[in-house]
Amino acid sequence: METQAAGTRDTSSLLRIYLNDHLSGATGGVELLRRSARSHRSSSIGTELARLAAEVAADRETLLRLMAQLGVPPQRAKVALGWMGEKAGRLKFNGRVASRSPLSDVLELEVMRLGVEGKASCWRTLRALAESDDRLDAGLLDGLLGRAKEQAAALEAMRTSVAADVLGGGRARN
Repeated sequence: METQAAGTRDTSSLLRIYLNDHLSGATGGVELLRRSARSHRSSSIGTELARLAAEVAADRETLLRLMAQLGVPPQRAKVALGWMGEKAGRLKFNGRVASRSPLSDVLELEVMRLGVEGKASCWRTLRALAESDDRLDAGLLDGLLGRAKEQAAALEAMRTSVAADVLGGGRARN
C-alpha cells in the first residue's frame, strides 16, 4: 500500500513538473508572438501574429485553469524562466551588430511553430489523461488540439513565405 501511495506521489510530482514546464514555454511563446506582432504591426504578417498572440495567451490561461483543476500550482520561478528565455532569445548571432537581421524573422517563426507543436503535445497528453480523469474535459482538449493545428498551419505559411523572401531573394515559392 505504501508503494502505491509513493507511486501516486511520483506521478503527481511528474505532472506538476510537466505542466509547469509547458507553462514556462507558453509564457515565452506569448512574449515572442507579441513582440514579433509589434515589430511587424504595419504589415499583414503583424495582424496575423497579433491574432495568434491573443490565441496563445488564451491557451496559456486555459492551461492555468487546467492546472488548478488538477491541483497543480504554478511555479513562479519556471514562469519567470520562460519570460527571461524569450528575452535571452533576442540575443543571437545573426550577421548584424546594431540592427535586426531579416533572418531573425525566419528563426523566430520556426521557434513559434515549434512552440505550438509542443503545446499540442501537451494537449494530447492531457486528452489521454481525460479518459481516466474526470477533472479534464475531453471536448475542451479536442478543441484546443484543433486550434493548435490551425495555429501551426498559419505559422508554417508565414515561415515559408518569409524564408522564401529572405533566403531566396523573393523568388517564386513552391
